[in-house]
Amino acid sequence: MTGQGKCQVIGYARVSAADQNLGRQLKALDGCDRVFSDKVSGKSTDREQLQEMLRYVREGDTLRVTSPDRLARSTRDLLAMVEELKGRGVAVEFLDNPALNTDTPQGAFMLTILGAVAELERSVIRERQLEGIALAKAAGKYDKSVKLTAEQIEDARQKVDSGVPKAVLARELGVSRQTLYTALSGTGRYAEAAS
Repeated sequence: MTGQGKCQVIGYARVSAADQNLGRQLKALDGCDRVFSDKVSGKSTDREQLQEMLRYVREGDTLRVTSPDRLARSTRDLLAMVEELKGRGVAVEFLDNPALNTDTPQGAFMLTILGAVAELERSVIRERQLEGIALAKAAGKYDKSVKLTAEQIEDARQKVDSGVPKAVLARELGVSRQTLYTALSGTGRYAEAAS
């Protein structure tokens, strides 16, 4: 079966290290039409078999996983993945946590609550960052000076106009692409430097 025909139940299993055993998860996923598995940390969603599984599943399929932390370690990544799958018409089942299954009203409710918690967490982190920056500025410890001189910016503009990619220029100048974009547009600290 190629994933293009009848609806399938697709399994996904993951352990964090190559020497750990997938056996318990694979036994729980017995009966799936196809199972994808990774032996790698879950802190990133950039995992070979996870990405392959996401490309494979089709509308009407069900993704079966033993628990949410097998898909993603961060709530934000988990919610993004579940929302993407739901948007594509793929149901998600968590064998150890059926209250989170996306095909039930209770699961949709629980995922909404998790989404709200994740949003609150992002807001609190951002608020703390801003407070920390304000305190550092007040103490004179947050003086971010510009990284590029006016001459470097003018030279970069000319190179961009002649077709040199901005990513190449950023590497040559030893700055991030965002810093280069900000400098070229004359915004942020570069607006202050230009005045």
